[in-house]
Amino acid sequence: MSLISSAGSTVGIIALVAVVVIFFVILVTSIRVVRQGTAVVIERFGRYHRTLSTGINVIFPFIDRARPVISVKEKVADFPPQPIITKDNVTMQIDTVVYYQITDPKLYCYGVERPISAIENLTATTLRNIIGEMELDETLTSRDTVNSKMRAILDEATDPWGIKINRVELKNIDPPRAIREAMEKQMKAERERRETILLAEGEKRSAILKAEGERDSEILRAEAQKEAEILRAEAKKQALIIEAQGQQEAIKLIVDAKPDAAYITLQGYEALKTLADGKSTKLIVPSELQNVATLCSTIRETLTATEAKEKQNDK
Repeated sequence: MSLISSAGSTVGIIALVAVVVIFFVILVTSIRVVRQGTAVVIERFGRYHRTLSTGINVIFPFIDRARPVISVKEKVADFPPQPIITKDNVTMQIDTVVYYQITDPKLYCYGVERPISAIENLTATTLRNIIGEMELDETLTSRDTVNSKMRAILDEATDPWGIKINRVELKNIDPPRAIREAMEKQMKAERERRETILLAEGEKRSAILKAEGERDSEILRAEAQKEAEILRAEAKKQALIIEAQGQQEAIKLIVDAKPDAAYITLQGYEALKTLADGKSTKLIVPSELQNVATLCSTIRETLTATEAKEKQNDK
């Protein structure tokens, strides 16, 4: 009996341990921690049940099944170059970069098989449609336009898949080698043309500045010459005025001295001597030297009358 009771106790302990282990396993498997930036889709009996939110979540083990963790952060898909034909029949190699984000984990899981491959094929067909309506030159200069059109089209097409297209960028546009060489020659010719224009503009500006400098110099020389002529004329005028004033004062002094006839006659001879030494070839000499004295007397009387008149006017 003791052996039977001992065996029963052992079985009871084992059963208790098994129950505890099973309970622990069920407890562990029923708790699911979802990290920030991720989402987990739960299926119950093979059908969509719910999407677990960030943090600690409780599920029913053996009934609920979790699908692989889905990242809801923005992702980058770099697709290989695709041959694209433009409107003017030029084949180019263009590769694209797509920035996308999963916004609905349920639609992402059940919307389309292999979503990234679907986005790649959709990007290639959309790019062919857009570039096929544009010529080569327009394609090379309209990256922003192409990017905007592709983003709008892809975003609308991937909305049923739970995916949002944030940006689409044309990474490289690689035209054929012959086209590249022609473009390089064109760019070189354009640079040479601009260089020629700049040199011509520089020479033109230099000639204009030189002509303006010469003109200003001539104007300054003319103005300086004009000022010099004016100053010489003013000086000559002042000299003549001073000389006339001196002669006037000399005559006045002679008149005030009341010289006799002999002195006047002597001065007449001196004047004739001075005139004879000059360059004049003709001299008008009075028939009588007494007339010279008479002339001086007349001048004296005239000056005396003029002074008397000035004094009367002052009064």
